[in-house]
Amino acid sequence: MNKVRMVDIGDKPNVERVAIAEGKIRLKEGTIKEIKEQKIKKGDVLAAATTSGIMATKRTSDLIPLCHPIPITNIDLSFASDRAAITARCEVKAEYKTGVEMEALVGVTNALLTIWDMTKYLEKDEKGQYPNTRIYGIRVVRKEKGK
Repeated sequence: MNKVRMVDIGDKPNVERVAIAEGKIRLKEGTIKEIKEQKIKKGDVLAAATTSGIMATKRTSDLIPLCHPIPITNIDLSFASDRAAITARCEVKAEYKTGVEMEALVGVTNALLTIWDMTKYLEKDEKGQYPNTRIYGIRVVRKEKGK
């Protein structure tokens, strides 16, 4: 019989933890221009993506069943773009017994999903499909434990 369980971290000391994750969303060049010019129907895409990413980061243990709830001390979401994609980067900090890489991954992923949601009307083709839009390259860029 298979079992699942949380890892017991009770005897581990609290230490400073930092994790940075990033990912990209490929969009049409025109969509990126509309985002930059703040012409998206739903509003400020990057502000909404920031808020969404922060909210998701704080709820990671509710979304991933075996993750410990972590007392996060800081979340920083940032964005960069070129003609073909927007890169989201999420840095998470905590002083705790376990790392915060899952929180950073959840934050960046949710930020990218929010961008997709807010721009999908510009990305659909005539059949309602998304032939060019994709989220990719989600990864942990850096993880630190104790300084």
